[in-house]
Amino acid sequence: MGKQNESRRDGTNPMLLLVTDTSGKHGSVALARAGESAKPDEVNVIESVPLVGGTFSAQLVPQISALLTKHQFHQADIGAFVVVSGPGSFTGLRVGLAAIKALAEILRKPIVPVSLLEVMASASGKSGDVLALLDAGRGEVYAGEYEVAGGAARLIEERLLTREELPAAAQGRGMITPDESLAANVRQAGLAADQVPYPDSEGIARLGWHKLRAGETVTPEQLEANYIRRSDAEIFAKPNR
Repeated sequence: MGKQNESRRDGTNPMLLLVTDTSGKHGSVALARAGESAKPDEVNVIESVPLVGGTFSAQLVPQISALLTKHQFHQADIGAFVVVSGPGSFTGLRVGLAAIKALAEILRKPIVPVSLLEVMASASGKSGDVLALLDAGRGEVYAGEYEVAGGAARLIEERLLTREELPAAAQGRGMITPDESLAANVRQAGLAADQVPYPDSEGIARLGWHKLRAGETVTPEQLEANYIRRSDAEIFAKPNR
């Protein structure tokens, strides 16, 4: 099983993807295979393992090793890394991205960073101007505006909004969110919002595979977190005089 499959007749090389998400209170690490069928966008998750929030630094690398061993793969079999780059937890993202940077540097394999907001928009089944929303805490919302067509999402803007600012920003846009309280908040303002599942390893892997085939990869040196919100250190830093 550790050996990569032969190239298909259409020239697509089947590939093993390592997929990680450490952006939230809980995370995941998964192995997925892509490019194995006649459907170029099809991705099959071999296994996804949950990660408990607050201990990503202790869990991530051992879980990656355990997954590879369980399914009789070696590190060298990994064809690319698909990593959630944000938005989300500062600590979680730093830990996850640092681990992927190190592995990608050693293995010399490409990294595909993806936004959770883009995963939601591209998998929403909607078309047109879509606003993907995630609860950011502190009365704020991560908002990603995308132009969606044919399951592909083109970024217009990702930004941080207060809940009070959300109704004005949402005018004329289809809204989606996995957060029940956020959806209810939007509906109370007289606007429509569809509640969608929280992005899972399959959705993250599928978007990552699409980006990989489009050449949207980065090197370990180029990989950066997409925090959207500034850190507390930046917010409360005293200005230089």
